[in-house]
Amino acid sequence: MKRLRFPEAARLLGRGYSRRYRLTDWKTELAATLRLALPLVALQLGQVAIETTDVVMMGWLGQDALAAGALGVHVFMFFWLFTLGVLSAVAPMISQAIGARDEVGARRTVRQGLWASLLVSLPSMVILWYSEELLLLIGQTPMVAADSQTYLRAALWAFPASMGFVVLRYFISALSRPRAAMVAMLSCVALNFALNALLMFGMLGFPRLELLGTGISTALVHTAMFLGLLVYVLKDSQFRKYDLLVRFWKPDWQRLCQLLSLGLPIGVILMSEAGLFAVSSLMMGWLGTTALAAHAVAMQCATVTFMMPLGVSQAATVRIGLAAGAGSREGVRQAGWIALGLGLAFMSLSALMFLTIPEVLIGAFLNPDNPENAEAFALGISFLAVAALFQLADAGQVVGGGMLRGLSDTRVPMIYAAFGYWGIGIGSAWLLAFPMGYEGVGIWMGLAFGLTTVAILAIRRFGRRTELGLLERAVYRG
Repeated sequence: MKRLRFPEAARLLGRGYSRRYRLTDWKTELAATLRLALPLVALQLGQVAIETTDVVMMGWLGQDALAAGALGVHVFMFFWLFTLGVLSAVAPMISQAIGARDEVGARRTVRQGLWASLLVSLPSMVILWYSEELLLLIGQTPMVAADSQTYLRAALWAFPASMGFVVLRYFISALSRPRAAMVAMLSCVALNFALNALLMFGMLGFPRLELLGTGISTALVHTAMFLGLLVYVLKDSQFRKYDLLVRFWKPDWQRLCQLLSLGLPIGVILMSEAGLFAVSSLMMGWLGTTALAAHAVAMQCATVTFMMPLGVSQAATVRIGLAAGAGSREGVRQAGWIALGLGLAFMSLSALMFLTIPEVLIGAFLNPDNPENAEAFALGISFLAVAALFQLADAGQVVGGGMLRGLSDTRVPMIYAAFGYWGIGIGSAWLLAFPMGYEGVGIWMGLAFGLTTVAILAIRRFGRRTELGLLERAVYRG
């Protein structure tokens, strides 16, 4: 194992690590995980806020623009999640390098991560450029497909910068300083609103570009986030010493191939999960517009609460990667189980909220005093009741996935995802909704079964690997 001078490694691993990097203080690990996770949760909420702002402002353009624009946002996010998944391999690789006290390895991983951000963005950009043909193939009307493509042909230029931001975010998170990325994201929520106002509606003398303006705004906002974080990383004293852009064009093919080998299964996992929820919406549409509207509202509530365990999952990847790189099996175990407990605690609170105040949550989207909303309102409450049951499963599967990624374990979890999300999730959703007659509630029960299956498999695998000392893939080699 390559070991260079890297004196802050012990501090990053936490005060509970001894000179052999063996964690003995659970309170220290909990505090370290919380300090890392909370800014990451805020960052994820900022991403949701940007998407929500776009959709709300598209609605101000009219129903047709909203339909086409919202479809475009969903298509964009589907491909964005895949590229995000591939780049997620950067997080454990950087963390393991830091845990192994390999400063050069950390720099090279960031550099190849930026290379990969360009490489994996290109296929998605090409597909989105011809999105009209894709949307027509899946049954969208010509007008909706054309308007969606107008948005997507502008928005797709956000991909390289957005993925570059992801790489830098993982880098500073591995050094336990994620707040800069959080500040950049939250600042761009306001910037996105301002640019939409100027470019969508032609305020202050700007041309009124409507959906095209939204796409341009998306590209500009993601570019601004990347450039802002890059300048910060290059100027900050702790990060500057890594010389991230030194010999930027020098290839490290072995590291790049390792990154793609680890990352492609993660991309498939995220697309499998996104596909589960996309198919659930499709099946809900077969039940009518009322059921689909209730489903959309309940799903938005679940999406917001999901950001909490997602942030914890990302923190788990970093903390486990640090311990694995240092060769501490005990540290890996403690970081993993503490992160899982934290994710379950967060989602227990959201489950309680779904069960006790569902009327308040649904009422934020649908006016309960409007008789036309009565059926959708009641359905939304019943969907949230089922959602409360799978909140813990949702936490388990996302945090469990992050725990395994910290060990660079991605291929078997990809199989788990395909089996759990598509085999169990979609299969049971269809069976319960239609042959068994549970309709919308049956679809949500199917989602719960799929998430629970993946959660059990992921957590069981982490437990087996750590109990048996199977960390050979996680030990960093420079």
